[in-house]
Amino acid sequence: MGPDVDNRLTASSMYAHGWSTPEYDRMFEHKHRLQAWLNILVALAQAQAELGIIPDAAFEGIASKARVELLDEDFISSETRRTSHSTLGLIRGLQQILDSSSTEYVYFGITVQDLTDTWFGMVMRDSGDLIRADLVNLRDSCVELAKKHRDTTIAGRTHGQLGTPVTFGFKVSTWADEMNRHIERIDGARARWSVGQLAGSTGGLAFFPDQGLHLRSRFCELLGLGDPGMSWTATRDRIAEFGTTMATVASSLARVGNEIYELARPEIGELSESRDVHAVGSITMPHKQNPELSEHLDTLSRIARAAAGVLVEGVVSSHERDGRSWKAEWAMLPEVAMCTGKAASVAADLVAGLRVHPEKMLRNLESAGPGNTESVLHALSSRIGKHQAQELMQVALSERDGTENVQSIAALIAAAAHVSPEIVLEWMSVGPTTGPLIDHCLSLIEMGDGESD
Repeated sequence: MGPDVDNRLTASSMYAHGWSTPEYDRMFEHKHRLQAWLNILVALAQAQAELGIIPDAAFEGIASKARVELLDEDFISSETRRTSHSTLGLIRGLQQILDSSSTEYVYFGITVQDLTDTWFGMVMRDSGDLIRADLVNLRDSCVELAKKHRDTTIAGRTHGQLGTPVTFGFKVSTWADEMNRHIERIDGARARWSVGQLAGSTGGLAFFPDQGLHLRSRFCELLGLGDPGMSWTATRDRIAEFGTTMATVASSLARVGNEIYELARPEIGELSESRDVHAVGSITMPHKQNPELSEHLDTLSRIARAAAGVLVEGVVSSHERDGRSWKAEWAMLPEVAMCTGKAASVAADLVAGLRVHPEKMLRNLESAGPGNTESVLHALSSRIGKHQAQELMQVALSERDGTENVQSIAALIAAAAHVSPEIVLEWMSVGPTTGPLIDHCLSLIEMGDGESD
């Protein structure tokens, strides 16, 4: 099976757009990945030449030929299978195209993990930056919605049931606040993820006994990566942290998607996705406009969490090198990066184009809501005590069958509390108290964003 054969449905030309973006395709697609590996080998050769470990002519020869289009990929694949070694096929493929001054100095003194872990450092850096950019766009869209709908009343819902009214601005402020923390997490972790690997066989840089630390530092610098400080062939916490951070991001995006998915149901109708005139909701029910974007956020998050679980498993490794850990990462780190990256891109577009229906929010609250019983409890608490007031209201409303309106509920409470229904209705009419919370949240976001600029 050649490198260009799609062996997964999600990687096929028909469906790949739903699971990745052009940026991630360039990052993980076979030829781009192979070119990234060649670039790593060039940086290694340059650092080695600068320190006099290999001749300058060897570096120049490697740099001039390290292009993926020059390689015989069928030969490389065949040699990899024949030798049962992860990169010996690549080494011999390079030796085929290099002149005699360079053949003995390509891939000089390093291991498979030095190459692939360094690539992982680049992947975590670059994919983290892409995801962060989409999260900033998403957060900023949420901030604008929060300002616009600061006072747009909507039913608060707990356990799926109507509760004390809030505002839609409050709801999206929680989205903005959550995304802002993810941005901070990525910023805080970037330096830990963005490191190279140059460890050698058992991590002690034995092939470069006198110059190992200087070589590693310069090698990482040339690639725009940090020096790891200590070899990490067996310590996989960086990979696990990246995976769990990305899975948490994807899960938060799924929370946003799920909220939109639920509130877009026709019987609720408080939100809807922007309409794509070319999108077909159903080939058997033409009236349908399915919430494709919000639904897909949940799908992507499930894959991200599953992949992250495997990356966490890799933390439990043996001795100085354990292929069970890092080879499983080859499959799952790209998966968690692509799924989270796609989710961040989808969510940013979804919220930017979100259609809000304030009139339906108010209608739902007025037609089905029991009124603001929390404000009634607060008012009664000042008269008879909080716990007595709660018990009184619990008993008074225990016989409800769900068909009552605000007036009948007020009458039940009034009779039990020995006050007039009009007073109870006045208590029940108290609006959302979320405005100051929204203002405070947004000011903190804007203050922090200014400090990061």
